[in-house]
Amino acid sequence: MPFKILISDKIEAVCSERLRAKGFETTEKSGLSAADLEAEIGQYHGLVVRSATSVTAEVLKRGAKGNLKIVGRAGAGLDNIDLKTAEALGIKVVNTPGLNANAVAELTIGLMLVLSRRLWPAMESMKACRWEKKGLSGVEIRGKTIGLLGIGAVGRLVARKALGLELKVLAHDPFLSPEAVKECGAEPVGFEEVFQLSDYVSLHMPKTPETVNIVDGRILGMMKKGSYLINCARGGLVDEEALTKALKEGPLAGAASDVFSKEPPEPSPLFGLPNFVALPHMGASTEEAQLAVAEKVADLVIEHLETQEGIA
Repeated sequence: MPFKILISDKIEAVCSERLRAKGFETTEKSGLSAADLEAEIGQYHGLVVRSATSVTAEVLKRGAKGNLKIVGRAGAGLDNIDLKTAEALGIKVVNTPGLNANAVAELTIGLMLVLSRRLWPAMESMKACRWEKKGLSGVEIRGKTIGLLGIGAVGRLVARKALGLELKVLAHDPFLSPEAVKECGAEPVGFEEVFQLSDYVSLHMPKTPETVNIVDGRILGMMKKGSYLINCARGGLVDEEALTKALKEGPLAGAASDVFSKEPPEPSPLFGLPNFVALPHMGASTEEAQLAVAEKVADLVIEHLETQEGIA
């Protein structure tokens, strides 16, 4: 009996191709409801997801009663998977950190330029047949300071690219020593100092119970007048109501977010603000990154299941 794998989010075809090349059976069903996923999961040995599927405790419990042995996340973040329940049930969870890091880092730098040069309102005005050159003066990023919260795979690449653009880089990462931060080309500083000293603050940390709304009204109020906030990490790190106020009343000149506390997001006052740029969680959406994570997650699932005995 071959291993059966459910792919419940859209992913590059190479993932299924690699699994089938090893004799696995693959089923691709994106957009399953929670009830349908719970009903079906027990027949599969492996589940491959991206960020859309919520792998809840109930899904894992149903899977454990059947054949489920592994959940593979094509991407870095694991906040859509109940890790504690998976561990308790002996279900392996794997992900692919770092493979989409360059895509996210490039988007981060791109959003810095969009905000600084006011490209978003400029494009909108041109599409509306308005010539507003005089009213769209921006600022240069050279010589400015960028503060990074988290300096893992993505943060390190952002630091390297920012240094190439002649920015000063500050960073805070509670899991790294000051020496390790310095090796990335950044100056280690405290959490609050990142906000107090930076012209741009970019988030590159995971979403955990400890980091939910870690960027709240108090922290936003510490930022320099005319500064910018960029979040290409995870929704829920920033208090969106407080961000709306900081964009309306100051001190922020602008903000950009690729992620939201709820995705797709509900209608929000944020989306009506001219100094807010919103993207649909597309940080890893490059051909290169999608191919890399699809290949890697397939390989990880294959590696794990082929080492299991007596379950095929």
